[in-house]
Amino acid sequence: MEGLWRTAAGLDPKPEDYEGVDFWLAPERAGWLTKQGEYIKTWRRRWFVLKRGKLFWFKNSFVTHDSKPRGVIPVGACLTVKGAEDVLNKQFAFELSTNRDTMYFIADSEKEKEEWINSIGRSIVQHSRSVTDSEVVDYDSKR
Repeated sequence: MEGLWRTAAGLDPKPEDYEGVDFWLAPERAGWLTKQGEYIKTWRRRWFVLKRGKLFWFKNSFVTHDSKPRGVIPVGACLTVKGAEDVLNKQFAFELSTNRDTMYFIADSEKEKEEWINSIGRSIVQHSRSVTDSEVVDYDSKR
């Protein structure tokens, strides 16, 4: 688990953490969030990209094939994503948690916060180790 949060904290993200993911092309979700540091608890605005079960962040929004993520969170290892205004006493805050750690983020609006929570939540379900491909149901195809 230490590796997850070392990666998530942006400490030495390794190419294998994001290899095979074209994060610069058609992300599931992308936008600005303010993230709290893992060790030094300062708040920094970063560009986030959600793609193929990984939440990447960058210093700026100009993301290309040659960009190197500042950090990567494999969301399939996370258990919950939920609002956290009451925990942080900050508007538009939400948290992403494993069974051991929690990371905090702040969106620019309530709408953005809800969209990030929904997108990350969907990704957790799709990429969770407890759900196999045969158990995923595409409800849209049943119409």
